[in-house]
Parts: sequence; structure tokens; C-alpha cells
Amino acid sequence: MSEPTVTAPVEPAAMPARVERRRPPTGEQPETLVKVERRRRRLPRIRRTPQPRGPVHLSVINYTPGEVFESEGISIEAALAAASRPGVTWINVDGLGQPEILAKLAERFHLHSLAIEDALNLSQRPKIEIYPDHYFAVMKMMRCTPEIEEEQVSLFFGAHWVITIQERADGDVFDAVRQSIRKDRGRIRSLGADFLAYAILDSVCDGYFPVIETLGDRVERLEDEAIATPTTSTLVHIQNLRHDLVRLRRAVWPMREELAILQRESSDLVKPETRIFLRDAYDHAVQSLDMIETYRETVASVMDIYHSAQNQRLNEVMQVLTVIATVFIPLTFIASIYGMNFEHMPELKWRYGYPAVLGLMAVVGGGMIVHFKRRGWW
Repeated sequence: MSEPTVTAPVEPAAMPARVERRRPPTGEQPETLVKVERRRRRLPRIRRTPQPRGPVHLSVINYTPGEVFESEGISIEAALAAASRPGVTWINVDGLGQPEILAKLAERFHLHSLAIEDALNLSQRPKIEIYPDHYFAVMKMMRCTPEIEEEQVSLFFGAHWVITIQERADGDVFDAVRQSIRKDRGRIRSLGADFLAYAILDSVCDGYFPVIETLGDRVERLEDEAIATPTTSTLVHIQNLRHDLVRLRRAVWPMREELAILQRESSDLVKPETRIFLRDAYDHAVQSLDMIETYRETVASVMDIYHSAQNQRLNEVMQVLTVIATVFIPLTFIASIYGMNFEHMPELKWRYGYPAVLGLMAVVGGGMIVHFKRRGWW
């Protein structure tokens, strides 16, 4: 298979501020690999950390039922050499700054160039593609660090090998999988590459639960805040939370479809015993999606509560203003009568006219206030 074309990286200075290079330039031919240059972009809660520049980090784990070979920070040549060992080989690539490494992996494992292009496309929707001798899946991995971070992970797996491609080298959710391989826990070392791919997919799926719980805590706090002390910032927090739930749903919904496809497809690459475990991972994805939908409905209710509380406060203010205006209407009428200054007004030259009018106004205003309080209007 010929090596895909590698386009020269775009200089950061050529791009305006707050622009992210996510796709090949407009009009570029398919199968073109572009070096990813990420700039910081603020997101409300779920965020993407800027991709570090420089060389990528490669790690390899090769295992059989009896032994494990592991190496960190190796070259692409050493990684490809490790893939020739017996057993299952897991090659992990952290970083997308050197597309030529992915091109060499594509040549060695006969990966389709369009799949490699999708792995470099950070706005790619999660999906799964089936090729004659391997599978290709795109996932959105989320972690609490303690902020919620989103990262794209691409997965290739064949008969005896698995390749994962991550955006960054600052951690992932696969530590439990690595420990299971090292300590020979469960069935992972006795089964093939399909079970390793299942374990990776399941780790990504299980990683959604801490994120969902964090968002659930935010939902509860906002619900209390919307009832007790709703402010303008409360509305901003509600909108940010809705935004985060939508982003999380966009990650979990396709994951459910990916697991369903792996169960349904009749391929020798996925063994029957692995399909049983895929059903369990599918249940986790469905459970995550149910929780997200529940919180989305709750956030909509919180928004209604916020608007109701704001309307209630507005009604209370309008009620006070209406009572004050109603009290002053008769007082204004009395004052306007005695402010006309006609020459033959009966009380114009009366010695006690001024205090009498003030007393009349006080009696009228006080009587109206007492009446309103008895009726519960104020």
C-alpha cells in the first residue's frame, strides 16, 4: 500500500487568534494528512487542553498468556519491530504532531488512508468502520482532572494487534487495562486482540460515569440555587450545563451505536466470547445515555423553576408598586383639589385648613393600607 501524502504543517502565525486547525485546507485531496496545530479555545466546563507541540510519544505492550513485554517512549521502528513478536501487540500513539508516524503504521498494518485522515480530524464524529482485515473506531474520551476534559481517541484493531491514537500525552482512562495485562487479571491475556479492543472501549464508556456524576452534582446545586437565590449568573450556569450535557450526549450516543455494530457484525475478528462482554459494555453505554437524558430533562425543569422564580419576584415588586400607586391616587386627588387656588374656595382662608387636609390625607392613606393588609394584598 502506498504511503499517504503528508502535507507540510501550517505555520501558527498564519492563522488568526483563537483559530483551530482541525481539518485539511479547503479543496485538499482526500487521504491528505495534516499536522494538527491546536490553539486554546475556552469552553464552559467540558474543555479541550491545547495539544502540546513537538514529537509524539509511542508505547508498546506485547503479551502472551505467559509473559508481557512493555516499552515506553520508543521510535516507530521499534514499535513496528515489537509488532512482529508472538501474541497480541498494543501500540499507543500520544499526540498528532507527526503524521508521518501514522503513515508508517498505515503502511505496516494496511490501514486505509481515509481512516488515518479521520484519526487526525479532531472534529470527527464518533463512529466505527469495518475493513476486510481490521476495524476502525473513533471515540470521545472524557476525564475529570478535576475539570472535565474531552479528547478524541482513534482505535484500530486486527487479528493480533491494536493501535490507539490519542490527542495528547497527559493521561487517559486505560490504566486499568494496562494493569490487567501486567498482573494477568481477568481473561485479557488469554483472549485475543478483540478482547483488548473491548477493554479499551469499555474503559472509555466507564469513564463517562464520573463525568455524569459531576454534572449531576452541578444540576442539584443549580436546582437549589434557582429556588433559593436565582440571579443572572444562575441563568449563565444553567446554559453552560446544558451545553456540557449536549457535548456529553454527542459522545455517548455514537458509542452505543459502535458497540451495537460490533455485536451484530459477523466477523472472524470478533470472537463469540468477546461479543458477550460487548453486550455488557453496550448496557453501560445505554445506562450512561439514560442518565444524561434524565439530567437534560432536569436542567429544563431547573430553567422553568428559574423563570418561575423570576416571575414571582417580578410579581412581588409589581404588587408593592401597585399598592403604593393606589394609596397615592386619592392623596394626589385631594392635593390637586386644594392646589387650584380659586378665589372663592370655602376652606381657602380657614385657619385649620392645612392641618385638616393633611389629616384627611393621612386617614385615607392609612385606611387603604390597613384594608390591603387585611385582604393579604400587601
